[in-house]
Amino acid sequence: MKKNMFTTMIAALVMMFAMSAHAEFKMGYVDVQEVIKNSKAGKKAFEDLKKDQEKKNKELEKKKADVEKMREDIEKKRSVLSEEAFGKKAQELQEEMMKFNQGAQKAQAELAKKENDLVAPIVDKIKKIIEKVAKDKGLSMVIQSSQATPIVVYAASEVNVTNDVLTAFDKEK
Repeated sequence: MKKNMFTTMIAALVMMFAMSAHAEFKMGYVDVQEVIKNSKAGKKAFEDLKKDQEKKNKELEKKKADVEKMREDIEKKRSVLSEEAFGKKAQELQEEMMKFNQGAQKAQAELAKKENDLVAPIVDKIKKIIEKVAKDKGLSMVIQSSQATPIVVYAASEVNVTNDVLTAFDKEK
């Protein structure tokens, strides 16, 4: 707690120093996630990602149904199988369940990688747009704030450059 207060005090002092050193120190903020979510490129990327996710979910549901059917078959035959045969079937079921779980983890990792691959170039382009918007508006600094991680507690609406960045981003190709 003391460390957090100390950090806040240091940040306030740095900002006060910056403001006094530069009479025209102006700061803005942007919600990059909002720009990604509402931009044409971001919407397309998430649409592509959703299609892949639905495809993988269908594959996993089929595998899950196969494993469930296998489990039901073993349960039905349990009374007629010898202890050894039942043990072998139970082992096979366990192996199939492990394969299913590994497949689900692999699918999740692939989707996370694809999301990163789709979003990373968008973020790089957004950073360049933020710099241009900041220069056009005469801002000395732009910080990132979002609903998920609200850094800005209060700010005048004119220092929120999110819509400016979104508009400029969608105009560029």
